[in-house]
Amino acid sequence: MHMMVSSTVPEAATRLLSFVNSSPTPFHAVQSAVNRLEKVGFTRLKESGSWDKAVKPGGNYFFTRNQSTIVAFTTPQNWKQGAGISIVGTHIDSPNLRIRPVSKRTRAGYLQVGIETYGGGVWHSWLDRDLSVAGRVVTSNQSGEFKSRLIKIDRPILRIPSLAIHLDRGVNDNFKFNQETEFVPILGLISEQLNATAQAPKSDTKDIQASSIAENHHSALLSLLASELSIAPDEIHDFELHLYDTQPSQIGGIVNEFIFSPRMDNQFSSFCALDALVGSVSANLLSEGNVNCIALFNHEEVGSVSSTGAESNLIPSLLSRLSPTPDLLAQSIDKSFLVSCDMGHAIHPNYMSKHEENHQPRINGGVVIKTNAKQRYTSDAIGSFLVKKLIERKGGKVQEYEARNDMPCGSTVGPHLSTIGLRVVDVGLPMLSMHSIRETAGTSDVQSCIDFFQSLFEGFASLDAKLAAE
Repeated sequence: MHMMVSSTVPEAATRLLSFVNSSPTPFHAVQSAVNRLEKVGFTRLKESGSWDKAVKPGGNYFFTRNQSTIVAFTTPQNWKQGAGISIVGTHIDSPNLRIRPVSKRTRAGYLQVGIETYGGGVWHSWLDRDLSVAGRVVTSNQSGEFKSRLIKIDRPILRIPSLAIHLDRGVNDNFKFNQETEFVPILGLISEQLNATAQAPKSDTKDIQASSIAENHHSALLSLLASELSIAPDEIHDFELHLYDTQPSQIGGIVNEFIFSPRMDNQFSSFCALDALVGSVSANLLSEGNVNCIALFNHEEVGSVSSTGAESNLIPSLLSRLSPTPDLLAQSIDKSFLVSCDMGHAIHPNYMSKHEENHQPRINGGVVIKTNAKQRYTSDAIGSFLVKKLIERKGGKVQEYEARNDMPCGSTVGPHLSTIGLRVVDVGLPMLSMHSIRETAGTSDVQSCIDFFQSLFEGFASLDAKLAAE
């Protein structure tokens, strides 16, 4: 039977791609979010400043911490301290490789770069990819001032080559490799550096200042970073550099139904949260009800324990600054609701047995409610009911996911945040190849996710008022 299928690309998916392509690291993702929020008139708050007079009814605000996490919120026109907060919590870090503090390595005529694995990546997917670096660099200027600047080298400079099959005939039988010794990227050939190093006098280690990193990294790498930032190599004092795949995010599939992309977990949810909050402001919906908020956390992939992770004081601090007495704070927490959105596992046609038979989320099938009786996810009947009603308001679809009893279950930022006393529900959108360097998500799921968040921002308080569950 011949089927006519539309192959137009949903507009929201195209915007997601541009967000991901400009955000190879959490630092860049935060900057992308800041740019978008400032463009529509959000005011930047400083945690070091006083908020008493700064936060007013009918306002739009955001603050960042350590360049790697961002919280944005809007207050309704009749906002008073003690009001609830409707929060979407996501994370913007993804498993990747990070350059070590001392990265300079050479072997067999190659310049190599020492790296550390971050999070639980599908590491073999990083072999034979066109890799580059992005992150932040601490620089100085002539006046002796220091600044942390973002950097993104747009061309491939690194590669982790796999071993030719002729030298390991059993490679396809049971592929394993050592992440310390057999997973070291190549930066170039030593001969390329000979001319540069021939003229450079060998520095006397006694004269090196503690803040100099010149001896820790290949001079070719430092020179590249310096030229990208238009400064001298000795004006670089430190850096945090992440490796990333230079191949951009793409729309794929026979009728453009897929997104083939790095970092779908969890820049997909983070983009949708940002988009929905911006959309709720332009729709001018916020005369009453809860404060609406998004929180894009760092370090979820390594357990959320950091000053910028979900276990930090980011949300408790926000709650108490908006409701600054114990009585008001308790009232606010009681009226609040947090949707923890992190990507979920779509059914895989080649590994059907990995899913419980009645819990098989499908790509482009809409929002997935994630449940786990052991509280690796926080969803319960009340939270799930609220999610379903909010999705229903926009005519969306809901899917359910629960892990098999004989398989471990991943976790999210949800459980950490529920300990504050907030009601929390865990949701996600289905994807394949989670934690690979190239993941697969659905193009029409982007709008489904945005619609749900907008419904939360528009309708949570009035829906909650009709629900009795003390």
